[in-house]
Amino acid sequence: MAVALAAVLGGCAGAADDDGKKGASASPAAKGAGGEDTGPGGGAAARGGTIGAAGSPCELPVSFSLAKDWKPKAIDAEAQLAKASKGSDDDLSGAFAESFLRQGPVIAACEIDAKPAGNIGFLRVWTGKKGDADAGGVLRAFVAAEDNVSKAKYHSFRTGGGVSAVEVEYLYTSKLLDETKKESAFAVATPDGPVVLHLGGMDTEEHEAMRPAYDLAKQTLELA
Repeated sequence: MAVALAAVLGGCAGAADDDGKKGASASPAAKGAGGEDTGPGGGAAARGGTIGAAGSPCELPVSFSLAKDWKPKAIDAEAQLAKASKGSDDDLSGAFAESFLRQGPVIAACEIDAKPAGNIGFLRVWTGKKGDADAGGVLRAFVAAEDNVSKAKYHSFRTGGGVSAVEVEYLYTSKLLDETKKESAFAVATPDGPVVLHLGGMDTEEHEAMRPAYDLAKQTLELA
């Protein structure tokens, strides 16, 4: 049953995502286009394509630049959840699909694969329902839906594209692996609903190695 969702989320999802060998280390710290500190370990990555606008691999309420060689893939979470709810032997059960495709008030919309760039991991985009304009509240609900989270630190900033955003950095502890790792996410409100970008990683080292791609999204994100 897990094969169906593995095809959608690249075999990785939620807190146990982004499994594999370490990739290249992050570049030195730098300031973002909007003047914000991009965080530990990272200036933004070299730019590849742009996603979010109509006709791009993932059509979203926002658009932003991808790190070079990172490959995006759209996720039709609503369709996957509808199929799973029918209880077919070929699909995940509704409850199991919910745990991978929905987190708090948002559902998976796009998965950007770092593998072609030399890392094993993903930057994931989640979207919510139109009318929810509280980016901070959406982000807190997103984090609360991920069990075993600690030391969450929130702050506001403005993306390089001029969009007000709320960011969180926190620690996730895997009971299965008995390991704690760093994760990061930020949320924005749009006329079409909230958007959350999340970067996980197998461990903190992997997270930091992929951080430049996340920082590039922060520096270039604008309303689509």
